[in-house]
Amino acid sequence: MIIDSVKGFERYLKLHPLFEKAFRFMRQNGFEELEPGEYEIEGRELYCSIWEGEGKGMEIPKLEIHDSYIDIHVLIKGDETIGIRDRGRCAADKISYDNEKDIAFLEEEPDLFISLIPSYFALLYPHDAHAPLIGNGIIKKAVFKIRVPVKEPIIK
Repeated sequence: MIIDSVKGFERYLKLHPLFEKAFRFMRQNGFEELEPGEYEIEGRELYCSIWEGEGKGMEIPKLEIHDSYIDIHVLIKGDETIGIRDRGRCAADKISYDNEKDIAFLEEEPDLFISLIPSYFALLYPHDAHAPLIGNGIIKKAVFKIRVPVKEPIIK
């Protein structure tokens, strides 16, 4: 997990070959004005979903995990808190993994919470279980999905 400002994202470009394209998309004029929806950047290897809606208040949503994608959550408007728990500390048995949507939900609680303000991001790897959208009021965010090669599912 990495937390930083969008201006600081350049420090991480060498961590994945598609991070540079994601960074260019973040920096393009009008990024903050994009309407909610999905935007393909490099097919299903790299795409961005814009979400806007009411935060979940202080209710902690279920932790979610992904096997095939790195998430980069960029807050555009509002205040958002994301609960985090290392996936290695989660009980993986008896959960249903949706391979098509690349997601499973866990019953455990987060170990820690991070708060984002506009123009900051949270870079979350498959080992970072996360519970997004904690906050009051309208939240607008971008979630970049960057495919990582996985030889076999982390959770079966």
